[in-house]
Amino acid sequence: MNEIALVRATFADRAEAERIARAAVEARLAACANLTAAESIFAWDGRIAVEPEIVGVFKTRSRLAPFLAARIAALHSYELPAITWWTVAADDRVIAWVNASTDD
Repeated sequence: MNEIALVRATFADRAEAERIARAAVEARLAACANLTAAESIFAWDGRIAVEPEIVGVFKTRSRLAPFLAARIAALHSYELPAITWWTVAADDRVIAWVNASTDD
């Protein structure tokens, strides 16, 4: 089975999401990032917050996921950016594109 990793992070606004996504793709840590508007409901500092956010899902090689997550965190405005990643199966053509678009 061929696998890639998806790295997911939320951002305060579209400008931050686009800036970080562009930096990740330019650094060849991600082949692409999909950005979607969302409303997040979360517990923080003893209260329940409801905030608009931008969700970014980045496609990368499985072994690059921790490095991509660290880069996202370094560029992020949040005190605790929620960055998660997991491996997923993908078509051979998608695997080839991700591999060609990221550093070996």
